[in-house]
Amino acid sequence: MRYAVVIERAGSNYSAYVLDLPGCVATGRIVEETEVEIREAIEFHLAGLREDGLPLPAPESYVDSIEVAA
Repeated sequence: MRYAVVIERAGSNYSAYVLDLPGCVATGRIVEETEVEIREAIEFHLAGLREDGLPLPAPESYVDSIEVAA
């Protein structure tokens, strides 16, 4: 599955969250570390849902970049 992830600057570090998995978040000192952490958080979140016998949410969000003139 492919989930949309948002990574934002958060003061002196970065934070990430998954649009289709409420409560699935991670932080890191740099973007690359944050990407690793959110991947692990997604895997952990999905494993917890499976363990509880709950359905896995289907990825429904779509993310894109829109270029505009400054």
